[in-house]
Amino acid sequence: MTDITSLIRLRISAHDAHYAGELVDGARMLQLFGDVATELLIRSDGDEGLFVAYDSVEFLAPVRAGDFIEATGRIVAMGKTSRKMEFEARKVIVPAGIASQPSACDVLAEPIVVCRASGTCVVPAECQRNVR
Repeated sequence: MTDITSLIRLRISAHDAHYAGELVDGARMLQLFGDVATELLIRSDGDEGLFVAYDSVEFLAPVRAGDFIEATGRIVAMGKTSRKMEFEARKVIVPAGIASQPSACDVLAEPIVVCRASGTCVVPAECQRNVR
């Protein structure tokens, strides 16, 4: 097990809304996890590596335009070239839904977990630059 982690926080834009009710496609969370995985590989190996497969993906709560999402990840196991990772995305800020104040937002007292996943990435041995 390693102590390498990554965190990305961003606001989901209206451009990301794909369905009625400003609902965002779950694939957007997987895209964030891909970015987190890339950072993890750069930190562990000095190379972007390749995402091979997700072992598990759980969509747990809706994500809508205007939500702020924190996507985190960590390397949980390292083989010669493979890196097993776990990811979680949490909603931390949401639009307040006040018609007279469309820019009002609320910071959630407790973040809402919207997605969890685990997967494997590979960094070919010849691309590994960092000594762990």
